[in-house]
Amino acid sequence: MENLLEQAKALYALEDCVCTPVSGHEGGRNLLYVCRLNGENRSVLRISATGDRTEEEYLAETEFVHDLAQKGAPVADALPSIHGRLVERAEWEGKPVYISLFAYAKGMLIADNGYRYREGAPLEEYFYNTGKALGAIHRLSKRYQPLHRRPDYFDKYNMAYIGQLIPDSHADLKAAIAARLEQFRSLPVDAESYGLVHFDFSDGNYHIDMTTGDITVFDFDNCMYCWYLFDLANLWTHGVGWFRNEPDGARRMAGMRRYFDAILRGYRSETDVSEDMLEKLPLFIDMVLIENIVDEYECCAREGEEVDWEDVEDAAECLIHSIPYAGFGEE
Repeated sequence: MENLLEQAKALYALEDCVCTPVSGHEGGRNLLYVCRLNGENRSVLRISATGDRTEEEYLAETEFVHDLAQKGAPVADALPSIHGRLVERAEWEGKPVYISLFAYAKGMLIADNGYRYREGAPLEEYFYNTGKALGAIHRLSKRYQPLHRRPDYFDKYNMAYIGQLIPDSHADLKAAIAARLEQFRSLPVDAESYGLVHFDFSDGNYHIDMTTGDITVFDFDNCMYCWYLFDLANLWTHGVGWFRNEPDGARRMAGMRRYFDAILRGYRSETDVSEDMLEKLPLFIDMVLIENIVDEYECCAREGEEVDWEDVEDAAECLIHSIPYAGFGEE
């Protein structure tokens, strides 16, 4: 792997940089290196060797990110190699490996700051800025004309695939997912509702400039054609930690409404979302739960492990028993 890293550095003129590996995280698919020059973080080198994605998919991702950045979206740009390519192909142990380089996103993860926002600024500013960043991405996505194509939602989320992934011993979960997929198929797929989305938009995939509050988004590795409301629903599910310790269910939900209202204000400062689609938020939260469950089964399959039912039980119970909002308002 050291030889592969040296090849990658040469392809992106990083010979003078110190490239430090980023420690892996659960579900991570790629090797990542933060590249520093003169003590400053300059870029992130990604080496993808899992073999489950095509060169076209990597090209589609990086072209989308580069287009967003060039048009002013707050994203970490995809940077060209010495050959002017956004994706370079190499080989490792006889298998294809795909290499890309991204600008380093200014700021830091809020988790690395102990989930403390910038001093002197209200959390509502953070929520608003998060929605605004997502809205800018979606606004540009609605007009984006791809050279290469990322997958559509149903290319992966269909029962032919999910039925093989989840064992028959969990037939009730499979039936609940199948029922939701039928509902999803009835949703509108017009240009204002459906397009290329991040599909993993959460506080682990953007940095915050703690001086200005500006947000820079990265990791479009899972981007696909889906409903724009999926990204908003994903923000909803990732916001529950701000109010989880409130013992009263009604107060928890009131806090979530304030949080999501601020998200929507920021989002709508960039692009619109219809009230008809917003009324379907509980259904899209179920879509997020399905993504989480499928991801857990996929991660375990890659590692040759069995899924620990406790890791998916809460999400599964919400789907099986039709408990809305991932059960957050329940006593």
